[in-house]
Amino acid sequence: MNYRYFICDVFTNQRFGGNQLAVVSDARGLSEKQMQQIAREFNFSETTFVLPAESGNAKRVRIFTPSVEVPFAGHPNIGTAFVLATTGDLPDLEVSNEIVFEEKAGLVPITFHVQSGKSTTIELKAPQNISLGKQVSPEAVASALSLPVSSIVTTTHSPQVASVGLAFLIVELKDQTALENIKINVNAFDEFVRLGASPYLHVYVRSNDDFDIRARVFAPLDGVLEDSATGSANCALIGLLTLRNEQENGDFDWRIAQGVEMGRPSILTARSKKRNGIVESTWIGGNCVMVSEGVLYIE
Repeated sequence: MNYRYFICDVFTNQRFGGNQLAVVSDARGLSEKQMQQIAREFNFSETTFVLPAESGNAKRVRIFTPSVEVPFAGHPNIGTAFVLATTGDLPDLEVSNEIVFEEKAGLVPITFHVQSGKSTTIELKAPQNISLGKQVSPEAVASALSLPVSSIVTTTHSPQVASVGLAFLIVELKDQTALENIKINVNAFDEFVRLGASPYLHVYVRSNDDFDIRARVFAPLDGVLEDSATGSANCALIGLLTLRNEQENGDFDWRIAQGVEMGRPSILTARSKKRNGIVESTWIGGNCVMVSEGVLYIE
């Protein structure tokens, strides 16, 4: 049987920037084993498989890295929505600019922001509220990044696991030089797992240029040494920063750069809502461009 697929770049308006995504737009008939094999064949950070909805929403979406299925991820949702809208597989868009994907982490609402009749950006709402997990010592993180421990900032938060559907160990660095000088020590990631922390590492610095935050994300144990644009990680980051903000109420927004050091610059726009000290919602959005399409031959 043949399966149609599309490749797009997510969180960019320039082809060959942002984060690559492969989308199998109708995955009916594929087994879980075949989905994993296909994701390994593409070898992008994620590949998505679109299935009919089970609970009356737009579609059900399964997301695979080269080695495992994940319950939620940012750029796969944005890119999948873009591909389905571009190919005309979301007829409900004629009625509303909002759809919902069904995923293992829960329901993922997605909004198409339209101007002059054309979609400008696509934004998702994280399927879960911010939750916090294991803290890791600055020394362990510094070892994993091959940086001096003085590069790790703990003023707002210690290296901390946070999740809005997929868990990341979130670490703040003191400056952009430290961010650029990272050299991953893969063996140290095994120690994170042994300690009960996430093997997905999100490292960031606060910026005062065109961006509020500059970030890098690493997942070497999952076959992805570095990811060029990670919506789920940045949603977790802004959820954590909003939680730590002293304001009890507020609407916050960020402009985030990622992938610069990889030569695949990405732009992510993020926002959050806090009421009575509780982070109610986090959102992440951006642009996409189509790159290619083809056919998979499955026996």
